[in-house]
Amino acid sequence: MAACSSHSSLLRPQPLVSLSRRRKCGGFSSIRLGRVAARFRPEESDPVLRSALSAAWVRHHESLRPEPLFIDPYASGLLSPSYDENEFVDSTNFFSSNHYRLATKFIDEKLHHYLSNSDEFRQIILLSDGMDTRPYRLSWPRLSIIYEISPERIFKLANQRLKGIGAKTSRNCLLFQFPIESRNLLDVLCKNGFNGNRPSLWVLQGLPLENLTSLEELLNLISSLAIKGSIFFGEITIPSDWTKHDKKGEFIERRFLIHGFRVSLVDYSDVAGNPGFEDPGNEDLVLGVGNPGNGDPVLGSENSVLFLAEQLRMSDAQMEMWRGHYERMEEEADEDGFEEL
Repeated sequence: MAACSSHSSLLRPQPLVSLSRRRKCGGFSSIRLGRVAARFRPEESDPVLRSALSAAWVRHHESLRPEPLFIDPYASGLLSPSYDENEFVDSTNFFSSNHYRLATKFIDEKLHHYLSNSDEFRQIILLSDGMDTRPYRLSWPRLSIIYEISPERIFKLANQRLKGIGAKTSRNCLLFQFPIESRNLLDVLCKNGFNGNRPSLWVLQGLPLENLTSLEELLNLISSLAIKGSIFFGEITIPSDWTKHDKKGEFIERRFLIHGFRVSLVDYSDVAGNPGFEDPGNEDLVLGVGNPGNGDPVLGSENSVLFLAEQLRMSDAQMEMWRGHYERMEEEADEDGFEEL
């Protein structure tokens, strides 16, 4: 089985999400963007950690809405133990990220769809920012195995805080967490029970990537491990300097196809079917936290894309199995020929 090496270069200093400037459909006015400075504790000065905390903060506030797109009862526990609204952001300038909220809703619903409609998908790989609470807040089928891949320093802090509020995973699932900094994630996953001969679900939201090479390494890893028919979906950010002169959709389709994936792009507006998505004033709410010029995190992005992909190739494990089967057939044919002689 070929190994796919995943080094610390997969980490990017700036988060995947960035501020959006898209317009409303149907002639509505442009989105009015607001940006406020978040105040973090010294240990939270890491921009990747700030991005994860900002995402948790958005999930917490979305959960408090009268008609939330999703509910995350553990998001507030990820914030500092002495969390105070005024420490995080000036409440008079409170905005919420449309893209991030919709991406979270999209992923939750797709997970529910695949897990409830098929008994085959019991290997779930979460490619996250380290503060994904899905292993705790979602219902998982019996014998589910969840592998979370994220920055080690982030998920260790998240585990500490979640333990402090008594969060526990369902008895139906088993959770493994691995650092994205691992030198060989393929071997790490396989040594911890991942089966390349069984279907798997791969979910991307928040995993920080450094550059186009990091994306290629990630796609190569998934392509090596995911059996034909496995599903890869979520939210991906494609900076304009990655695409050069290509259209974003064409760029994604080509990159995914190289690694054996047939991909479809999903419009954020197609996900916004919940009446609680807009405020009473019929104005979109967008969150901007920090100063992008200084590498601070901001949520929601004109470069972010929702996608749904299916693996069309066989995994390395499948190829190895078929190779062994073919070799046995050749050996049996040689033996039969020898006996005839």
